[in-house]
Amino acid sequence: MTGWLEGYTALITGGGSGIGAAVARRYVAEGASVVIMGRGKDRLDNVVATSADPSRMHAIEGDVRSVADLERTVSETVRIFGTLDVLVPNAGMWDFQRQLTKLTGTELSETFDELFSVNVKGYLLACHAAWPELVKSRGSIVMTLSNASLYVNGGGPIYTASKHACLGLMRELAYELAPKVRVNGVACGGMNTDLRGPATLDLDGRSIATSFANKSSESPRPPLPLWDSSTDPTDFTGSYVLLASREQAGPITGHAISVDGGMGVRGFRSDAGGDNL
Repeated sequence: MTGWLEGYTALITGGGSGIGAAVARRYVAEGASVVIMGRGKDRLDNVVATSADPSRMHAIEGDVRSVADLERTVSETVRIFGTLDVLVPNAGMWDFQRQLTKLTGTELSETFDELFSVNVKGYLLACHAAWPELVKSRGSIVMTLSNASLYVNGGGPIYTASKHACLGLMRELAYELAPKVRVNGVACGGMNTDLRGPATLDLDGRSIATSFANKSSESPRPPLPLWDSSTDPTDFTGSYVLLASREQAGPITGHAISVDGGMGVRGFRSDAGGDNL
């Protein structure tokens, strides 16, 4: 640990599991105070209890699609810890690579509305709720992006479109909030996380972590070209620390750090995805 975030206060949406929980624990270990927001108070409280210093972490139950919930969370963060230095928009869902040709028109429409309302609108509303406090602190926003923000087939068309939208949102806000607030992103590759799917496709009970849990010791390693690449969310957190730190990343804004184990340079599974049509 570096202590790069000593005295900082951060707010992380979707902090009850996966990369959100891992970043929250890492930020506390780096000296920050952290508020985690999400659905499921028990899961949030467990993250707090297992942090390096539970007195410097606070959980707030809320929905990132709710303006009132986000504004209340920002206000409570400032009331408890006195300031807000870092916002990490992170709450999201995956479409489990449901292809255009495998969905009905109704499924496509309803899934788009549900997934975009969390993955894109949730980010936008979180930034709107937080920007006045971030201007005061000369703070920063660190968005959780994805390899699907940069390349295709990291999800189906709906997820990929949502993450491309988040990349554009990050760049636009980097322009609009400069020079007082830095805005960057971390484009994560595949990881062992409790990321769920949309209820409109009956995937809200399915977790990416389940597929990892079902792998045997003889199962092939994840398809990452770097042999020592990890799929543990904890090992993706370093870039979040770097980008949050004024002292280490002061001139950096509008940038997405790719942390995907080389998936982007390797490419994905095949040259064409419609061979079966």
